Amino acid sequence: MSGGLKGTEIVVKCLKEENVKNIFGFPGGQLIPLYDQLFEETDIRNILVRHEQGAAHAADGYARASGEPGVCMATSGPGATNLITGLLNATMDSIPVVAFTAQVPTKAIGTDAFQEADTFGITMPITKHNFLVKSTDHLSWTIKGAFKIANTGRKGAVVIDLPNDVQQKTSKEYHHGEVKFAGYNPSIVPNPLQLKRIAQKLVEAERPLILAGGGVILANASEDLRILAEYLGAGVATTLMGKGAIPENHPLSLGMVGMHGRLGANKMINNCDVLFVIGCRFSDRTTGWGLESFAPDAVKIHCDIDSSELNKNITVDFPLVGDANLVIKDLIKFIKKYEDVKKDTNIWRKRVNQLHGMCEECETIKPNGKLTPENIIKTINDFLDDNAIVTTEVGQNQMFAAHYYVTKKPRQFISSGGLGTMGFGFPAAIGAKVAKPDSQVLDIAGDGSFLMVCQELATAMAENIPVVVAILNNSFLGMVRQWQELFWDKRYSGTKLGTIPDFVKLAESFGAYGERVEKASDIEKALKNAFDSGVVSVLDFKIESETNILPMIPPGGRIIGRIFV
Repeated sequence: MSGGLKGTEIVVKCLKEENVKNIFGFPGGQLIPLYDQLFEETDIRNILVRHEQGAAHAADGYARASGEPGVCMATSGPGATNLITGLLNATMDSIPVVAFTAQVPTKAIGTDAFQEADTFGITMPITKHNFLVKSTDHLSWTIKGAFKIANTGRKGAVVIDLPNDVQQKTSKEYHHGEVKFAGYNPSIVPNPLQLKRIAQKLVEAERPLILAGGGVILANASEDLRILAEYLGAGVATTLMGKGAIPENHPLSLGMVGMHGRLGANKMINNCDVLFVIGCRFSDRTTGWGLESFAPDAVKIHCDIDSSELNKNITVDFPLVGDANLVIKDLIKFIKKYEDVKKDTNIWRKRVNQLHGMCEECETIKPNGKLTPENIIKTINDFLDDNAIVTTEVGQNQMFAAHYYVTKKPRQFISSGGLGTMGFGFPAAIGAKVAKPDSQVLDIAGDGSFLMVCQELATAMAENIPVVVAILNNSFLGMVRQWQELFWDKRYSGTKLGTIPDFVKLAESFGAYGERVEKASDIEKALKNAFDSGVVSVLDFKIESETNILPMIPPGGRIIGRIFV
């Protein structure tokens, strides 16, 4: 490196050192230097999306499926701003994504140059961190630091804004070794004294309940969570992001809590005497708005990797900062020392099993020949193998999937939680398939969400990424319509989509496989046709327009005792 490296060479060298194999992006004028550097690159696959939002969501899906940071890139101005929704989506769900955005040359910054936007300022409040690189000398340090920040502590999206001249100038500076930031030293090791107190409370509990969030999955702590639950005889409820933290066919699994949660999970929240919450931020969709009625009689324990989440929404008795994996492993060690004070939890365990069985029974679909979301998702569940990955769009389709799709392993249910981003599921499925090419990948979609990102059919076809999209097509913006039906006297304002487009013809116009399904007896055959086609496929399931996902806590409502109010 006697003569130094161009900025673009530094970028590629750093990406290789971070073991990046795939990039999702869309070029533009200010990004041409970097794309030129990637032109003959064989170690990094450059996947051309058809809209920058698709790049961010695909990188997000890649990260959730693989456990490694996803990478996306876009040009300056509108290219960068089109990434914004996806970056916020990743940050709110604590997903590690590193985004490279091009910028006008450093001398032109602030002059309102063509396709200039203040990407640094715009992304500051919606990412974990961001950088504007003003010198090629700082580039390698910045990139390595970005990956460190994105993938340590509470994970999230990080933006690197690259002016055109920084990409092209040469530098002899290249940072080797670990990058350190003053003031950034995430505390992930739990306090042993607090752990001991928590362990004692859990052992003494007669009605313990675990509420697992996405942090358990991100920390790869699912297997230890199961061991802890079995040792305590504790039921395990999950948030939407925690779905898959424990196999949902396990007798201690109670399913999802909250606004559209399972009845059994919500009942147990208000009947437990000790509530152990880990990797969950107590969002309003989990607790409802009546916070005083959430687990009112329970001793509340909250463990999270982000100290700012403790006592933010719910005041707890025992807060603990720490990585979920370390917390659960250490708790198991402490709890084994309390064998002599362990109380009999057989009655509670039987109640957990009873509610688990009740939910399974009430959600068992009786053959009636009707094409319903329940029938579709149950058939999907039976059809897919144990290594399959399901993504979802946002809305009724998402909640039907959360209820009826039985997730048995972590990182196999991918959905937009905090931001609730319509259009997330399809590009996320593309990213997940790139991360796990040997796995079946299926997106459970709504017609409204899929239309927002249907251009990515071109990406999937051109890049040979054969995912399957199962559209629950009710010709409405389903969740908004459901609210209008239940709370706004059926005044369906702005929610009717009608029969446009013909999704089969749309798929076929991209060279993809398309099939319309109107009978329950044809679901399995259609799934087989789609996966056997070898290309991206769109299955158009025509369901009834006024189909609702219940139970549902009304907006602004709360959980009290055994009823929703």
